[in-house]
Amino acid sequence: MGKKLGVIGGLGPGATAYFYQLLTQMTDAGSDQEHIEINIISKPTIPDRTGYILGRTNDSPLIPMIEAGKSLDLLGADYIAVTCITAHYFHEELSKNIKAPIIHIIKETVKCLKEEGVKSAGIMATEGTIASNLFQNELSKNGIKSIIPSEYSQSLVTGLIYKYIKAGIPANMDFFHEVTDELKKMGAETNILGCTELSLIKRDEEIGPDFIDAMEVLAKASIINCEAPLNKEYYNLITGRQ
Repeated sequence: MGKKLGVIGGLGPGATAYFYQLLTQMTDAGSDQEHIEINIISKPTIPDRTGYILGRTNDSPLIPMIEAGKSLDLLGADYIAVTCITAHYFHEELSKNIKAPIIHIIKETVKCLKEEGVKSAGIMATEGTIASNLFQNELSKNGIKSIIPSEYSQSLVTGLIYKYIKAGIPANMDFFHEVTDELKKMGAETNILGCTELSLIKRDEEIGPDFIDAMEVLAKASIINCEAPLNKEYYNLITGRQ
C-alpha cells in the first residue's frame, strides 16, 4: 500500500485544482485503486505570502499554514505538498511544527535542472520569491546561474499572477513572451515557471521549449514519494526535451 499525500491548498484555488489534475494525469494508473490517496485542505483565506514577506502587511500566513499541516497530520499524511512556491519561505518553520515531511518544490525543481545539465536558469516568480532569493540560493548551491527579470519585466510577471490568473482572467501572452524573451537574451538556458499560478499558463497555452514548470515537479515528487508509478511522459519535465 502506498503512502498518503496531504496538500495545503487554496494558494490559490485554481493552482490547487490543477495540482490535483496533475497528480491524476501524471500517475501511470490503470484503475482508481492505483492512484495515491490525497487529502486536500483548501484555505484561500491564508494571507498573501508576498505581501507579508515584503512588509506590506502584518498578517502572517504562517499560523494558518501550520494549522492546515497539523490537520493533515491527523488525517494520516505521510508527505505534504504546498501549492504555493512563495510559501516555501516558511519551509523551515513549517517543518518544525508539522510531523509529515514537506516536499520542497524549489529543491526538487533545481534537482531536475541539475540532472539535465542546465547551467543557467531564468526565474519567473512572485516578488516575494525573488526578493527572498529562494531559487537563487538553491541554484547557486548546485552550480547553476540565476537570471532574474528586470524591474519592468518583474512588474509584468506580477501582473500576470495577480491581475490575470488569480483574477480568473486569461493570461496576457504578450506580457509572458516579453519576459521570457528578455530572460533568454540575458542567457537563460531554461526558464522556471516559479509560481504555481504560472503553471496555468502552461496548461492553457503553447509556450514552446526550454521551460520547467515547478508545479509539475512537485506533482512528480509527490507521486514518487507516495510510491505510485509515474507516467513515462513525465520523466523529463523540461519542455522540448521529452
